[in-house]
This record gives sequence, structure tokens and C-alpha cells, in this order.
Amino acid sequence: MKKRKVDIAVISDVHLGTYGCHAQELLSYLNSIQPEKLILNGDIIDIWQFRKRYFPKSHLKVIKKIIDLSTKGTEIVYITGNHDEMLRKFSEVRMGNIAIVDKLILNLDGKKAWFFHGDVFDASIQHAKWIAKLGGWGYDLLIYFNRMINRVLTATGREKYSLSHKIKKSVKKAVKFINDFEKAASDLAIENGYKYVICGHIHQPQLLRKVNRHGTCLYLNSGDWVENLTALEYHNKKWKLYHYQQDKLIPFVVDEELKSMNYKDLLAAITITGTRSI
Repeated sequence: MKKRKVDIAVISDVHLGTYGCHAQELLSYLNSIQPEKLILNGDIIDIWQFRKRYFPKSHLKVIKKIIDLSTKGTEIVYITGNHDEMLRKFSEVRMGNIAIVDKLILNLDGKKAWFFHGDVFDASIQHAKWIAKLGGWGYDLLIYFNRMINRVLTATGREKYSLSHKIKKSVKKAVKFINDFEKAASDLAIENGYKYVICGHIHQPQLLRKVNRHGTCLYLNSGDWVENLTALEYHNKKWKLYHYQQDKLIPFVVDEELKSMNYKDLLAAITITGTRSI
């Protein structure tokens, strides 16, 4: 099938290297599009929870796919997040078509767009990082446990269930945090004259018009590839919130080139391509 051409694709919160990451589904999505620009809006590789014993082949395939896109002309912009904050020491570094930045401002058809991960609004990260890291481990365990439950539910013909969604909706503080996050981001965007503000971080996909007494902007959140499996796409002067679960992308599940490569081949290919880019 023909790949969809998009001006910009935005993904965030992939958390490669964790049990919750849906790397194979993300690979299917990346196989289905031909973006001029791919914005990786933070927490792509989860350095906080990195384990030598757990980095599956499918996770390496995602990295290889992103590098392949860059060699074929797609501009890759990696915006650092909190889980990959170690990359912030390389901010403003460019390797071929791949750039690492802390934030990004673009002019999209005459409208200013502000891209950043969003952890700047998270007090637990700014003032008590160990609590945030502990929460990250707990979230990963919850997702892993949830997957086991869903395997049983699927095997018995019942619908899947999301424990984290249930918790977020039932805990008032979680709901308030999301609302406060959206308001803080949109208010700051309006104050600075941005018509679009694009975030990640809170794993809450959204495309919403925000208005206050000073003006208006479009608030967008790319969601994640742990639970929601979502991305943002900008094409023909319009934004779209993409949901993998509503698409399935069956024709793009198999990537023949990557399928034939073993773990060592993938590592070697990533290393060699990266060296050439520099």
C-alpha cells in the first residue's frame, strides 16, 4: 500500500527499553507514513529505567527505522524529555538530518507553533526527582501487570481493560493535574503569541481549542506509545490526532528489511549509520 505523505508527524513518550512500550505497533505506524519532518517530542528512549537485560529487537528496529527515515530525506528533530534528559547535554547538536533540541519553534503557514516535552510544568520532577523516578518504575510495573491481565481477558473473549486509565479518571488529583497542565501550557502559549502549543509528557492525547481573556491557541498533546498509541500529524494546514487502535495498519505490520536482521545486525547498522551521519 502507498505510504501517506504528511508535512509533520509528532510522536512522544515511546519509552523504548521498558515493558510497556508498544514498539512493534510504532514501527507499523512509521512504515505507513512519509513525513517531511518527524518530531520526537521527548521520552523516546527511557534512560531513567534502562536495563541492560531488557532492550528487545523490536525496540532496536524503531531506532533503525528512525535513522533510515533520516537518510531518506526526513528531517528528524529529537526534543529531549525528562526520561531522556541525559541527552540535554547534547542539545543543539546536529548529525546529518537529525537534530537534538530542548524546544522547537516553527512557522506553520503563517502561524507560530511551540513544541516542547512538558516536564517543565511537573513540580515532582523539578523539586523531587527521586519521587518522579520511583513513580516511573511503578507505572512500568502497572503496565506490565495490566498486559498479563489483558492476555487472560483476550483469551477468554472479553474486552481489554486499562488499569491506569481507570486510576487516572477516579483520582481527582490526577484529573486536576492534567487540567492544570493543559491550562499552563496554553496560557503561556497565548501570552507569547503562539497559535499552536504541542506537548507530550502526560500520556494524554488531546487536540483542543483553548481560550482565555488574552486570546486563543490550539493545544495539542501527542499522547504516548505505552497505552494510547497516538501521534499528531500536520498536513494541508490542518492538525490531526492519529489513533493506532482505530487504524490497525495491517498491511504495514511487516518490514521485510528489518525482519531479516538479527540483534547484532541491527546494532551494527545503527552504529555504522550514526557514524556516517556525524
